[in-house]
Amino acid sequence: MKATYLTENNIQEFISRALAEDVGDGDHSSLASIPDTAQNQARLLVKGEGILAGVELAGYIFRQVDPELQLNVLLHDGASVTYGEIAFTVKGKAQSILTAERLVLNCMQRMSGIATYTHHLNQLIAGTSARLLDTRKTTPNFRMMEKWAVLIGGGLNHRFGLYDMVMLKDNHVDYAGGIRAAITATQQYLQQSGKNLKIEIETRNLEEVKQALETGGIHRIMLDNMSPALMTEAVQLINGRYETEASGGITEETIAEVARTGVDFISVGALTHSTKSLDLSLKAF
Repeated sequence: MKATYLTENNIQEFISRALAEDVGDGDHSSLASIPDTAQNQARLLVKGEGILAGVELAGYIFRQVDPELQLNVLLHDGASVTYGEIAFTVKGKAQSILTAERLVLNCMQRMSGIATYTHHLNQLIAGTSARLLDTRKTTPNFRMMEKWAVLIGGGLNHRFGLYDMVMLKDNHVDYAGGIRAAITATQQYLQQSGKNLKIEIETRNLEEVKQALETGGIHRIMLDNMSPALMTEAVQLINGRYETEASGGITEETIAEVARTGVDFISVGALTHSTKSLDLSLKAF
């Protein structure tokens, strides 16, 4: 496991909810047409090109559906795959394979698409010191798997949710009455509540960057929707005192230029909200 949220308990709870949604009171198609004693096998076929993700999760799913299913992994998470390759084979009770099939495919196709796009963007910023981050722009109840896929693709996870880091964005700043007011109020809140959370402050211009620097007591400064030229100036102004993060409208066309500004991190919501799934298929053989 590579992240604190990836516990066996969390994964099993996700699978239980997903199976309850899909199976309900029974997989009646399989129960009706396939003998209970039938033993068969299937293989996971890759029908595209990209980075494979969700293999470890597939193992959890098959085991939870039927502990007697046997998985033979041929390609692991993070593998670069091409059309026609076989990621794994599974054998055992036919009804169990069919019941697990759609959940395995739904997760792996989505996760592999995210891992593939993460890897692609990482290639675009290779040679710079910038690291790629995901965001909270995720699918409800599927965030854990989407962020896991980002890790598999070579990216880093930002905060997992609202509870594990303080991020003071533009609306927080505006509602609080400005940069200084937002930071000061947050510092007081953390002290009074006894919470040890890092503080990130979003800035929209150099004046707000200066206010953040003057206030201090933060961990990272986000440079939001700034031009590369302005971002370069902001990074020089911050001069290593705090971590820096570029955010806002960053695309394949602009990410390399953003990385060259010297920012420490680049957050891209499109990693999880705008990726194309990798075509995979589970076929009997």
